[in-house]
Amino acid sequence: MTSVPSVMIYDTTLRDGSQGEGVSFSVHDKLRAARLLDELGVHTIEGGWPGSNPKDIDFFNQARDMSWKNARLAAFGSTRRPRFAPEDDPILAELLKSAAPVITIFGKSWTFHVTEVLRTTPENNLEMIRSSVAYLRSHGREVVYDAEHFFDGYRADSDYALASLDAAVQGGASVVALCDTNGGSLPWDVEAIVRSVCERLPVPVGIHTHNDSELGTANSVAAVRGGATQVQGTMNGWGERVGNANLCSIIPLLQLKMGLRCFSDDQLARLTETAHTLSELANIPPNDRLAFVGRSAFAHKAGMHVDAVYKNPQTFEHINPEQVGNARRFLISELSGGSSIAGKAKEFGVDLAKSSPETRAILDQLTRMENEGYAFEGAEASFELLIHRALGEHTPLFHLDHYQVVMDRLGDGDDRVVANVKLTVEGQTFLTAAEGDGPVNALDAALRKALRPVYDALGDIHLVDYKVRVLSASEGTAAKVRVLVETRAHDEVWNTVGVSSNIVEASWRALVDSLEYGLRYSKTARGLTAA
Repeated sequence: MTSVPSVMIYDTTLRDGSQGEGVSFSVHDKLRAARLLDELGVHTIEGGWPGSNPKDIDFFNQARDMSWKNARLAAFGSTRRPRFAPEDDPILAELLKSAAPVITIFGKSWTFHVTEVLRTTPENNLEMIRSSVAYLRSHGREVVYDAEHFFDGYRADSDYALASLDAAVQGGASVVALCDTNGGSLPWDVEAIVRSVCERLPVPVGIHTHNDSELGTANSVAAVRGGATQVQGTMNGWGERVGNANLCSIIPLLQLKMGLRCFSDDQLARLTETAHTLSELANIPPNDRLAFVGRSAFAHKAGMHVDAVYKNPQTFEHINPEQVGNARRFLISELSGGSSIAGKAKEFGVDLAKSSPETRAILDQLTRMENEGYAFEGAEASFELLIHRALGEHTPLFHLDHYQVVMDRLGDGDDRVVANVKLTVEGQTFLTAAEGDGPVNALDAALRKALRPVYDALGDIHLVDYKVRVLSASEGTAAKVRVLVETRAHDEVWNTVGVSSNIVEASWRALVDSLEYGLRYSKTARGLTAA
């Protein structure tokens, strides 16, 4: 028999989260995201506001035929409007039409909003809340009532704010959620107010906070300390303005720090994967610096720290990263010590002692290159090549004679870019030319054209991203640039780096490293060697 969770997780990524700047989901994206959240173990998934836009109507029409392992679907809307009776209000009608088993409606708990936004009387607002909840309950739906601007309303007129909650309970609300809609409350105030509300109400209390003061997560945790048993939030902290409370932090804080069960251990271990997949669906790069699920959350750079973590991870890690599905990483930079170099080399299958002359030589080379502008934190493939080259273990794919890039501006305003490459590959000389959309694309095409007759596996290796960073803007067009190239072969991705005051040369170095790594050390290359 499964025990009841200590805290219920209510996810509003697909509604409140999608109101964040730059966040957009198609109907297909929302359906896939809902499935991910269900598999994660979320208890309630707020799918959107039916009636506000065709996309959300379509979502609920398709979602009603889905089967759910853990979650129940919620539709979101508002109380009836002042001039409508509940049975005549189109907002409530659309909510019922969604067929969602849970309906969440928000209402006003701050007299300022009652008079300035609704333009009605405080007494009528209370009746709007009570009658709206009662009408939805009469149709067999579970109702969650979101008390909008509750903490601001409580500070302005606590009696009225509490009366608005009473109205929701009288109507039959199953949960009353207190909203810090403007995100301006402080954790100790939230905890105290939530505690007083929990002592007053006969139904479970939830919390819904925004992150305008960078306290969304802290306020949610404080509310649980005060007695809240439902937490509303979004994955990755997305939401209007600067975002909502971040469930990716709240869930492990509740479960791993406070001992309050939300998910099973296996479900919790899916947290990082779910957060990153949702980022892909929203076409937003994952935030590397997010707590718990960010790529940098368990990344170690300073040599002393790395040495200690190799001895015992608890020296510089507050949890085991695998508990949330993340992984420990060791970064390589001028701050690295022998332990960092040796540990990283071990990942590449190279056995080095941290105090060996080889390790010291690699560290010296690393320091010199970073002084020139190289950075290997995001280019581990280039660093692996550096190690093999320093140890004399790497044989270059080719010897370059020369390359040349020519760009012509045509009379119709278009550009024509041609790259010529002459190089020697296993005793054969190749002179190739290729056109491209720009100098780097043309150079990449010419290089691949020359190598392909000898290295057939090159057809599986594709450049997928290209970034340029100016290292010293004060030097203007003479500044050095750092080029990062991301390359993929099947399901493997690697990154390489090149630096020069010439952007074409910096790109060439990154491209060469990309192909050297792909054909010598990638999974594709190892598979060919094994075959």
